[in-house]
Amino acid sequence: MPADESQAKIKISELYDLVVKYAKQEAIDPLRGAGRWLAFGLFASVLISIGVVIGSLGVLRLVQTTPLGSSNSWSWLRYLITVIICLVVGFVANSRIKRGTLEK
Repeated sequence: MPADESQAKIKISELYDLVVKYAKQEAIDPLRGAGRWLAFGLFASVLISIGVVIGSLGVLRLVQTTPLGSSNSWSWLRYLITVIICLVVGFVANSRIKRGTLEK
């Protein structure tokens, strides 16, 4: 086998190894980071949803214990107050969210 042919095979295998390493670095590693990022986000959204439901029920119960809550003619008002408080809390929470990136 001529020397040029064996050197060409070595260069091709080096090129192949370089391409594989580059693909892992630029494609697979960021996808792993994105998966972890999405998992934390999903977990946080589930916990926040549970907290919002329990919190809104607590607000509704609090409003029902006031004299306003004992009135039958204004029964819709306690639900309106609960919705308004939830909207205010949601607006404040949304204003505090910072858009992050996947890279550290």
